[in-house]
Amino acid sequence: MRWGEVVTHIQSGFACSKKYETKNGIPHLRPNNIGFNGELDLSKLVHIPAEIVDLTKYSLKKGDVLFNNTNSKELVGRAALITQDLDYGFSNHITRLRVNKELITPLWMVLTVNYLWLQGYFLKICQKWIGQAGVNTKMLKSIQIPLPPLPEQKRIVARIEALFSKIDEIKRLRKEANDLAKTLLQSALHEVFSKADEKEWRWVRLGEVVQLINGKAFRPSEWSDTGLPIIRIQNLNDPNKPFNYCNFKVPRKYIIDNGDILLSWSGTPGTSFGAHKWNRGKGVLNQHIFKVIFKKEWEVNKDYFVYSVNHKLNELIQKAHGGVGLQHVTKKKIQELQIPLPSLPEQKRIIAYLGTIQQKAQALQKLQTETEKEIERLREAILHKVFRGEL
Repeated sequence: MRWGEVVTHIQSGFACSKKYETKNGIPHLRPNNIGFNGELDLSKLVHIPAEIVDLTKYSLKKGDVLFNNTNSKELVGRAALITQDLDYGFSNHITRLRVNKELITPLWMVLTVNYLWLQGYFLKICQKWIGQAGVNTKMLKSIQIPLPPLPEQKRIVARIEALFSKIDEIKRLRKEANDLAKTLLQSALHEVFSKADEKEWRWVRLGEVVQLINGKAFRPSEWSDTGLPIIRIQNLNDPNKPFNYCNFKVPRKYIIDNGDILLSWSGTPGTSFGAHKWNRGKGVLNQHIFKVIFKKEWEVNKDYFVYSVNHKLNELIQKAHGGVGLQHVTKKKIQELQIPLPSLPEQKRIIAYLGTIQQKAQALQKLQTETEKEIERLREAILHKVFRGEL
């Protein structure tokens, strides 16, 4: 049947410019609030003043279907089900549909819409503009959907909900496994360094064993498209982040090469913040990163230095800030930071052990990323079975 035969009410939302956004007020749903699994995504809500929302016209009722009528051509056409009454408004890029429940269940409508989207149907029929695409009310009314008898719809919907709930449980377990993989190295570091006093390792201040050299402060006007890459905080952990370049001569102290140890004193824990062993060729340091020079009288393995410093920095910021957000540590604090320093053979043994743990953690995280993609494909496979009459 055509949508026009099963939909009893079609209502487009209203536009509201950014100047009206407020911290409190009525939530105003936008296209990004329509998730990819037929559910609302309320993680990022925009609020607008209550006085500019006509809730008698725009509020949402349980069983309403929200259709994303305008978006990029790849995303236009997704739908979400409203599962409870909400005093929310919604943008003009969303159309609210109310269905004849004697003919169709709201969830069946959502499933058919999202299956059409997966099949690329809306990509074919939408009107396209520069950077946007749209499906108007006339188009919506003419769309044909498969409509089994109401009892059959309810049977299939119940089966889908049961299968999707299992997928959600798999995703929850996958996230737990991924979070656990992230803690493996931290647990191993704690295990190693908590025994420093027991094993009578010597404690040293960083200022005793290394010299920290500030990078150069570059102005944007000094950036170039050729020359040596300028190593900034965002380049430390992201190999895909493009470089800016320096095409004039700089003092040798700012130049780094493979194997050099860098220490970022500003950034986000777990990414750029902390010590790094550089392995991406010659470059020039900017001012937010230290180059670490080891004093000759000390026997310090570079990899051991990275592990021990990052462990102590992590302890420091956990105590000060709970380990979250953007961190900043002064040069003086870094120089006063104390690390345990066992013999060189013991350092190498520790590196071998921690390296094995890190490889296992990275392999687990890679596996979890791959299984996440497989899990999402399960939903698609189930919908394909539904509309082939196999479920």
